[in-house]
Amino acid sequence: MTTVLSIVLILVALFLIVTVLLQSSNVRGLGAIAGEATANMNKAKAASVDAKLALGTKIAAGVFVVLSLVLWMIG
Repeated sequence: MTTVLSIVLILVALFLIVTVLLQSSNVRGLGAIAGEATANMNKAKAASVDAKLALGTKIAAGVFVVLSLVLWMIG
């Protein structure tokens, strides 16, 4: 049981890392100087993708915490 939960915990951790890295940054940085911030981009589509990634991050974080506590109580 502990092995299965540990494997699931590792998979959730990897998913959490990927969702955090895929989220777009709110910092404009040097892109604003070059005009990248004003490029023609479908902002509604980008916002929906960011919202899904944020939701996935929250869910993965919650599952990660619960699995960590369960493994701590078992072990």
